[in-house]
Amino acid sequence: MNEIPSQDDAMSIDASETEIRGSWNLIDGRVEADANVKRIEQLIRDELEEVGRDASGWDVLYVDPGDGRYWELLHLESHRHGGGPPTLRCVSREDARRKYETPA
Repeated sequence: MNEIPSQDDAMSIDASETEIRGSWNLIDGRVEADANVKRIEQLIRDELEEVGRDASGWDVLYVDPGDGRYWELLHLESHRHGGGPPTLRCVSREDARRKYETPA
């Protein structure tokens, strides 16, 4: 019998994922976050552990306690309010150590 994954399982980061990019959509004159933005928010709230911030304070480094991978929270659209929608990007331990000056 196949089990239906719980909503929490669907929100977890799969081992094959390396980037989760959020988007804001204009719907009926309002800006609404897409499912990836909501997923990123859930991941940083419930699953990932914050381990550092860059000098600007905008980029945040997280570790996934499930597999030990490092994830950067970025806002890649600096011309938009708040830096635009969030992106979570997997980074190497070396890149994390260099950018965040953490003993990753």
